[in-house]
Amino acid sequence: MRDRSRPLILGASGHGRVVADIASRLNRYEQIAFLDDDEGKTSALDHPVLGTVATVDRYLEDFDVFVAVGDNQVRQRLQLGLQARSASLATLVHPSAVLGSQVSLGAGTAVMAGAVINCGSVVGRGCIINTSASLDHDNVLEDFVHISPGAHLAGTVHVGEGTWIGIGACVINNLRLAGGCRIGAGAVVISDIVERGTYVGIPARRR
Repeated sequence: MRDRSRPLILGASGHGRVVADIASRLNRYEQIAFLDDDEGKTSALDHPVLGTVATVDRYLEDFDVFVAVGDNQVRQRLQLGLQARSASLATLVHPSAVLGSQVSLGAGTAVMAGAVINCGSVVGRGCIINTSASLDHDNVLEDFVHISPGAHLAGTVHVGEGTWIGIGACVINNLRLAGGCRIGAGAVVISDIVERGTYVGIPARRR
């Protein structure tokens, strides 16, 4: 039987260390470890780096795996590869985050400190809800979306797969955002975004 009390975090840089800090605060893990492609790293936050990402198959029987990579496309590639090999994927929620009733989180998603996800929201696989971000009621985030620190989505917003919403950005209610978009820092989205691209400014316009 696999031991489900040990998370293995892919990536030992800043995002990975934040993820490890969340795991350590949950008080249910007996060991936390990393894999990282910087072979000079031997530890992060006093947790061992066991090897490079390419060695992950050695550990799939003993660890739950979490892909701690901020880049949406890289995170998607790594996580889908792990799922194809039947890896067990962790989902991590900081103790200070607030989750409303009937909120669902996909495998491999991280919810950081101070984040709020209100009732009826659905968050897909491999998403990042970063520090003090908020999703109001009935949001839908498709897989591998990144909501940056301090970004806010009003109610009933639908965000397509792989979209990145920058720090401090705001999205008004009842909108749909296409997949693969980048919403700039501080942007204010007031209408549907139907085409992939980069959107900046107040109101947000395609660059």
